[in-house]
Formats: sequence, structure tokens, C-alpha cells
Amino acid sequence: MPGPKTWQLTAGAAAVGLALSAGAVALAGPWDSGQRTAERVRAASWEAGGGADHQRGTDPDAPAPAPSAPGVLAALGVPGGAPVPASLPAALAPLLGDPALGAHPAASVVDTATGQELYASRPDAAMTPASTVKIATAAAALTAFPADHRFATTVVAPEQGGALTLVGGGDPTLDTARLTALADGTARALRARALDHVQLAYDASLFTGPAVHPIGPNENLAPVVALMTDEGRLGAAGVSDGGPADRTADPAGDTAKAFARLLRDRGVRVDDPVAGDRPAGAKELASTLSAPLPDVVERMLTNSDNDIAEALNRQTAIASGRPASFDGGAAAVADRLGKLQLPLAGSVFTDGSGLNRADKVTAGLLTRLLARAADPARPELRPILTGLPVAGFTGTLGARYGSSSAATGLVRAKTGTLGGAGVNTLAGTVVDAGGHLLAFAFLSSGTPGADPAPAQRALDRLATRLTAH
Repeated sequence: MPGPKTWQLTAGAAAVGLALSAGAVALAGPWDSGQRTAERVRAASWEAGGGADHQRGTDPDAPAPAPSAPGVLAALGVPGGAPVPASLPAALAPLLGDPALGAHPAASVVDTATGQELYASRPDAAMTPASTVKIATAAAALTAFPADHRFATTVVAPEQGGALTLVGGGDPTLDTARLTALADGTARALRARALDHVQLAYDASLFTGPAVHPIGPNENLAPVVALMTDEGRLGAAGVSDGGPADRTADPAGDTAKAFARLLRDRGVRVDDPVAGDRPAGAKELASTLSAPLPDVVERMLTNSDNDIAEALNRQTAIASGRPASFDGGAAAVADRLGKLQLPLAGSVFTDGSGLNRADKVTAGLLTRLLARAADPARPELRPILTGLPVAGFTGTLGARYGSSSAATGLVRAKTGTLGGAGVNTLAGTVVDAGGHLLAFAFLSSGTPGADPAPAQRALDRLATRLTAH
């Protein structure tokens, strides 16, 4: 029988799924896989069941239907539910004053159904967001492309001759397994052309500008290039949870060399690869596609994946007609958020990952963005909410909160930490005891000491307190 923690996650997921789908189950949107499909099916089943004890089926031998969930669940995210207690500010203020959060933290809590700001402390103060800026990165990418968009890595060749070009399409999720499948397809195409000797070039020109992040080479991010495998991780083929790892200095070149080896294993003689542009008029021989964009966004948020974040920033820049660089991506994100009519005063975007301390956002911007993602009229933004780590279970919140915490399974939030900078942040959603889906953002900087754990515990206490209201 499932333990208390399992039941808490089940109840929390059910509650959030209903909140997100209330009034929106029939809307078109990125409900094609993963958690989104689960939410749609679950919500539809509740609607079909309807009424106390659900509707009994026609089979007289079938077991009696289970009792309906408490009425509070039916009101989730719906204006007119139980009002949020006025005691919320009094409950949060002393927790925000925890010395572990530094001298000047900021906070914003918003009811996603009504847009009402329920609590605010310096909500318009521009602060370093760390990885919570990935929420903005996600929103920009999701509005730049259709929900079924996939990133392609292709092999092209002219009609005649044995010149191949491996073309990077800016897919940050390309891994060894998919590169192997691409080699299989290419080898088949070459056999069909009766070719057993080829010259291999590789084209990573889709992205422009400096490839190395302004903070310099580090284990949290590979050089940002349009062709890479396994996020440039050394000694960890196929393994990527977004965490730190030693990285290659030349992801594109290493990918081309790996591809050449795979072709040789399939009986193709391949000259050593060289960098080069895709030839004009070259035709596609084989390709491999990423998962749909919503799945890529969810993976980025759940694991706080910096490589995916920076690639999405550049892809958003391309879709917005800007250079595919750090600067171009930053400008494109600001453009996209502006079109969502979000409060951008004081915001500074310099990257997609949040590794740059020069990034600035407000707590108010993050909560308004999360509320926009919960809006039934904006289904394309739903992966922002479904991709957030679940307290005590998934991603960067998997080891935070405990089995006895009231927030486990109920809080879904993006974490943010910049070691050495005293920056610790948390932004996400929570279902309170009254059935409201609340968006929150808590930002702190200048936190004391080198250990982020005290600040993280203080942030977690704030989010946990919201479940009681």
C-alpha cells in the first residue's frame, strides 16, 4: 500500500491538474505527452464522473463508485472560491525576515485565478534571480514556436559525390543514442547511393557570437554551440540530469568525430571531419529530431538544465529575427515577455540560464508570469507549470522537503542558487488549504555564509506556509 508521501503526491498532482485544466480541458494546446496528457485525462475523467459519488455505470456487478473528492478541489483556481485569509501577510512576514535570507529579500504571492496580489514585500525590486530566470526563458521559447516544434540535426549531401555535412540545428538534447541512430540512417542512405567512402564536414554556424558564457568555462555549462552530443559532458555519454560535469571545449568537433567513428563501424570509409558550411543545394540524407518543445522546456525546468536554457535562448533569438547569441537571446526574451504584457521595469536579461549575476528580475514579474502560465487562455505556456520540480519528488526539489512536510507533493517550484554570490531564490506554485492555486516568488541576495542550505530552508518554510492558507 502506498505510504503517506505517495498519497500526498497523488493528491497534490490531482489538485494541480484540476486547477490547471478548469475551464481549459477542451482548449487546443501542448497537451500531447507526459504530464500534460495525464492532467487532461484526469480532468476529463472528473468532469465525466461529476456529482456526488460520481455517476454509477450501467454494469450492475461493477463495484460502487468512489466518493467524490471534497468540494474544495472542485473550486481550485476558480474565482469565487473561499477567500484567501487576511492573516497571510502576518504569517509570511516573520518568515521572510529570517536572517538566513539576508537584509533585503523580496516576495510576491498572487492568486492565479483572480490576479490578486495576496502578499508583497519589495515586489518591484530588481534582484538577481539565478536559475529562476529559466521561467522567463521558457515563456519566451514557448511563445516563439508552435507546440509541436522539434529541433533537427541533419546529414546533407549534394546529388553527386561523397561529400557529407553534419548540420547542427541547435538541439541541446542530442545524445549518443540518437547520434547512433543518425549514423544508421546515413549509412543506409549511402549504401543506396553505392557509396562507401565519404568526406565529412560539420556545420555549427546556426549560433553566433561567443560560445563561452561570460562567467568563463565551468562545469555547469558547455560552450553554447549548435552541434553537441550529451551536452558536451566528458565520460558521461547519454547521462544528463542538468548537473555539473567536466565539459569538452569543442562540443561540435567532438560530435563530428564521434559521428565519423559510428559511420566507420558501419563499414563506411570516412575522412577525418573538418568544419565547413552546408553546401548550397545539398539534400537531406538523414535526420534526428528532438522531443517536442514542451517536453524540452519541462526537462530544462525540472533539472535546471543550463545547456538547454542557453540553446532555447538562441533559438528564441532566431525565431525573433535577432542574432543567435547571448545578447540576441537576451533581447528576444525581453521582447517576448513584453508582448505578454508582463511588468518588465528593472529587468535585465543577459543569458537564458541565470548563471550571470548581472541578470535582474522582480518577484512581481515572476509571479505574473506564472499566473499567465495558469491562464486557460494561454495553453501554450502550460509546460512552465508542468515542468516545475515537485517538492520532495523531482528535479532540484527532489532532496528538499521531507516525507512529513505539508509541502511535499504540493509545492512545485523553480530553484535558484549562485554559490559565492549569496543568491538563493524560489518561484513556483502551490495549492493552499482553500483550494486556490497560488503563484509565489521569494528572492534573496547577500545571504550570509558560503552554505546555501540555511537560505534554502528559509525559502522552503515560506512556500510550506502557503499550503496552510
